[in-house]
Amino acid sequence: MHHNERMLGVIGGSGFYTFFESSVRTIDVDTPYGPPSAPVTVGAIGDHEVAFLPRHGATHQFSAHTVPYRANMWALRRLGARRVFGPCAVGSLDPGNGPGAVVVPDQLVDRTSGRADTYFDSGAVHVDFADPYCPTLRAAATGLPDVVDGGTMVVIQGPRFSTRAESRWFASAGFSLVNMTGYPEAVLARELEICYAAIALVTDLDAGIAAGEGVKAVDVFAQFERNMGIFKELVRAAIHRVAVEHTCTHCQPHTGVTLPVELP
Repeated sequence: MHHNERMLGVIGGSGFYTFFESSVRTIDVDTPYGPPSAPVTVGAIGDHEVAFLPRHGATHQFSAHTVPYRANMWALRRLGARRVFGPCAVGSLDPGNGPGAVVVPDQLVDRTSGRADTYFDSGAVHVDFADPYCPTLRAAATGLPDVVDGGTMVVIQGPRFSTRAESRWFASAGFSLVNMTGYPEAVLARELEICYAAIALVTDLDAGIAAGEGVKAVDVFAQFERNMGIFKELVRAAIHRVAVEHTCTHCQPHTGVTLPVELP
């Protein structure tokens, strides 16, 4: 199988089902955790070879709580990706960052339940996760114009949206973004010693923050569609800013530990 440790990975969120315009190849990757959400497409962005995987599948057949997260991250690692951007849709808990804003969070809070969130089902392996996102990849994205640097993304189980009381609770705790897919994606990347950074597109103000009827899925998808072209260009621009050589050591907290599955 083709293997390139300089490769970058991109996992596209809602509405973000394709990334390359031409000259791509499609690779089916088998994993010990079943198939990933879709075949991986590989193409060039500047000096980088990039592997793209739509998180929810090519036709959004996976909801947030059914995404095969372990297969997805393993497939990218198997192809050689050691650095992965995770573009995603989020609700904002900060009225100052309304629909269309792009935020690169620096912290995560897990409010999911029942998701397979580790490759280490036996043995005492505890990865360092105090800072869940790669500082090098974050810097590539936050260096772009009009990108908000920092914020705490709370990841809810879904597929429902939050109640007003939950939104007010999250906001009062100081969280700034609400999302359904950022966990376990980020911790699985850390377990596989992959540098990972989320890039969040705000599609709505969360229920407890906005006046009116609350969040409707149709409005979220419409907002994502309106901003998708700009958002893809921003992700491409972030990739251009990443050095070809992989030098980060922050995201390799357990070097020397035998990985749970045989990888090249």
